[in-house]
Amino acid sequence: MSSSIVRPVILGADIGVYALARAFHEEYAVRSTVVAGAALGPIADSAILDVRLVADGHDPRQLVDELLLVAREHTAAQRPERLVLLANSDWLVRVVVQHRAELEPFYVVPFLSEDLLERLSDKASFADAAVAAGLAVPRTIVQDFAHAADADWAPAPVDIAYPLIAKAASSADYQEVEFPGKAKVFEIADADELAALWVSLRDAGFRGRFVVQELIGGDDTQMRSITAYVDSRGAITLLCSAHVLLEEHTPSGLGNPAAMVVTREQEMLDQAARFLREVGYVGFANFDVKVDPRDGSFRFFEVNPRIGRNNYYVTAAGANVARFLVEDRVLDHALEPVVVDTEVLYSILPHRLLLRYVLDPALAGRVRGLIRAGRVAHPLRYRGDAGIKRRWYALLAGINQVRKFRRYYPKVTGTGF
Repeated sequence: MSSSIVRPVILGADIGVYALARAFHEEYAVRSTVVAGAALGPIADSAILDVRLVADGHDPRQLVDELLLVAREHTAAQRPERLVLLANSDWLVRVVVQHRAELEPFYVVPFLSEDLLERLSDKASFADAAVAAGLAVPRTIVQDFAHAADADWAPAPVDIAYPLIAKAASSADYQEVEFPGKAKVFEIADADELAALWVSLRDAGFRGRFVVQELIGGDDTQMRSITAYVDSRGAITLLCSAHVLLEEHTPSGLGNPAAMVVTREQEMLDQAARFLREVGYVGFANFDVKVDPRDGSFRFFEVNPRIGRNNYYVTAAGANVARFLVEDRVLDHALEPVVVDTEVLYSILPHRLLLRYVLDPALAGRVRGLIRAGRVAHPLRYRGDAGIKRRWYALLAGINQVRKFRRYYPKVTGTGF
């Protein structure tokens, strides 16, 4: 296929952004343009993308203005490629959707409507929609900080058993809030700890909503990830699931999968597909799900209105994510639906580190088998982008993972190799 059909333009600088650029390069041999506030390690010194920096990567207006400048330069150069705009964090997706009227004359903007985005990005309203679609979710209580500045404001009572989970209903609302001990997800041991969190949020000026949820037992290996694509006709053309082996445990990265095995779990995929159809979803979606050890049910935590940070597990399993988007939005082709059924180990961790934390013997044996068979994927290790600085960064990133797990997840009882 001609390499002149598409030019991806991607907001952000994390490993998920690089994984998207890699997918487009693998499928169409095209470079991507990345717009960010800084050339962080995952996108630095890459031969497959061009970085456009703005002075403040947290200023929506600067980001949008840079996107418009990229589009004007593209038009002036009379380049034939269609510009496809992507973002891979909730708040950046919100920036794109809120400025759709400015951007869509120049870009393919493959995201939800603003109304549906706001509804599904909020973990509380997502839970309502999931239950309406027949999905199981953890029991959820909403804490609304909209009037927290009022002298007579008091948090709503919580009657969920401790320990419990607390997290922002919308990660976009939480993006700019800063306070000591800030984390992506909080595991709360008792009522005093929860009360202290409410005070910290109030004093920090947070005025969004937090959700309190029952803690579903089990370790990281109970978690699952689903990636889906719904085309512009409403057809679900991609479904892929993965069994999480180990998550990140740093405060800012808590809950991000660090290693997964692509595994087809059809009952879970059927439930996700039913939800997508019922809400009228379009574009990429990424679900976080946990298997409840009490009854084996799938508990749906949230849907990310984007492809997800760890999207490369899908491409590594043979379903290049770029193809589903380009065939639909650029070429206007209706693809036959794909349900991924190829087992691959996706990991950003050194193998020895991973196996120290996979405690189930059968699961560890499965991981070793995939390693020995060479069915392993690391998004940063790409032969098509293997300059010395890139290889050095990937090596250092692995060493840094060892340091992070020693600090934040010190329990080591696995067997290694």
